[in-house]
Amino acid sequence: MSKPEAGVPQVQVEPSKNWKHITKLAFYSFMGIFMFFIPITINGNTSIPLDHIVTWTRNNLSTFVPYYILITIALGSLYPFMNGTWKQNKVNVVMSIFKVLGLVTAVLLFFNIGPTWLFDPSIGPFLFNSLVTPVGILVPIGAVFLAMLTGFGLLEFVGVLMQPFMRPIWKTPGRSAIDAVASFVGSYSIGLLITNRIFKEGKYTIKEATIIATGFSTVSATFMIVVANTLGLMERWNIYFWTTLIVTFTVTAITVRLWPINKISNHYYQNREGTPEVIVKKQRIKTAWHEAMKVARNTPNLLQLTWINLKDGYKMTMAILPSIMSIGLLGLVLAEYTSVFDIIGYIFFPFTWIAQLPDPLLAAKAVSMGIAEMFLPALLVTEAALVTKFVIGVVCISQILFFSAVVPVILSTEIPISIPKIIVIFVERTILSILIATPFALLLL
Repeated sequence: MSKPEAGVPQVQVEPSKNWKHITKLAFYSFMGIFMFFIPITINGNTSIPLDHIVTWTRNNLSTFVPYYILITIALGSLYPFMNGTWKQNKVNVVMSIFKVLGLVTAVLLFFNIGPTWLFDPSIGPFLFNSLVTPVGILVPIGAVFLAMLTGFGLLEFVGVLMQPFMRPIWKTPGRSAIDAVASFVGSYSIGLLITNRIFKEGKYTIKEATIIATGFSTVSATFMIVVANTLGLMERWNIYFWTTLIVTFTVTAITVRLWPINKISNHYYQNREGTPEVIVKKQRIKTAWHEAMKVARNTPNLLQLTWINLKDGYKMTMAILPSIMSIGLLGLVLAEYTSVFDIIGYIFFPFTWIAQLPDPLLAAKAVSMGIAEMFLPALLVTEAALVTKFVIGVVCISQILFFSAVVPVILSTEIPISIPKIIVIFVERTILSILIATPFALLLL
C-alpha cells in the first residue's frame, strides 16, 4: 500500500467478504439504475421504466387519477395550517396562501365551473393535465424506487469516483452526479427529491444543495423531445441534445462562482453536524467500494426504506401540487394576457442583440417567458429562423428555474433559498445560456 498523503483523511479500504451485503448492493443498485436510467421501448414508446409506469398508471387508472390529484392538493393546502408551519416566516405565510388558492383553482377545474379564461387549453387544462398530474403520479412512485438507487451504497460508490470532476468544476460532492443524471434522464422532481433527502441526511451543505437544486434540476430528456418536436429540431436531435447538456452544465459551473450562490452558507441542515464526504486521492476504487459496503451493511431492510421514502415523496407531492396550481396559473395568465414579459424581455435584449440572433427582440421576449413556464419560449418562436429556434430550445432547458413547477418544488423542500435569489440565478442563467448557446448554433447548424 502506498504511503498516505498528508492532510487527506484515511479510510480503511479492505473489501467486504460478506456476500449477502455484496448481493444486496449489486441487485438493488442495478434495479435502481434500470428504473431511472435505462430507456426501454414499450408499444413504440421509448423511455425509462419509471416513466412507463407513470404512463401506465395515467392510462389505466384515468378515472381514479383526477380524484387522487384533487385529494392530494386539498391535503397539501391544509397541511401547513394543521401543523402550524404556515406562520413560521413570511415565505411560509405567502406560500400557504398560494396553496389555498391552488386548491380553489383545482376545485374549479375539477367541477368545470369558473371563468372562461381558466378553461383555455393553454391555461387551466394545460396546468392540471400536463404539469400537475404527471408530477403528482411521478414523485410518489419514483420515491419507491428511489430507495434502491440511493439506499444501498450506489450513491457513495459513484460519489467517490466522481470527486475529481464534481468538486473542482461545480463545487459539489461526487455523489451529486446521481442528482444531475436523475434530473436529465428522469425528472427535476425526482432530482429534487434525491437532493432534499441527501440534504436532510447531512450529506450536502446548504450551498451544495442550492447549487444542485438550481443548477442540475433540469426537465427530463423526454421533455426535451417535446421541445425539439415543437421547434422542428428532431432532425438535429443529437446536436440539440448534446449542446443543451454542455450549455446547461457549463452555465452551472459559472453561476456557482457568482452571487448569490457564492455567498450562501456552508452549514448543514438545521445547523446539525454533517457528514462531509471523505476526499480521496489514492486507491479511489477500493475506497469507493468500502464506502458502498459500509452503507449496504447498515441500511434498513427494503420495506422499511421504501416506506420512509414513500412518506417523504408523498409529503413533497402534497407541498408541490397546490403551489404549481396557483403560482403556475399566475405565470401562465401573465404570459397570455399581459405585456409583463414584453417589458421583462428588455433585460435580455442587449444580450440577444450582442449574440446577433435573428429577431433579437422576439428572442428576448421568448427567454423572459421561461420564468413562468419553460415551454412558453418554444411556443413563441415556432415560426422564427432556425438559429433562433435552436438557441431558444437550448436556453429554455438551461434556464432550469420556472414558476409553474420547478420553483414551487424547490420551495417545498427543506433547502433555504429565497425567491429573490432564485430570480437572480434565473437571470444569470438566461444571459449566460444565450451567450454560450449562440456560437454552438452558428457553428453546428
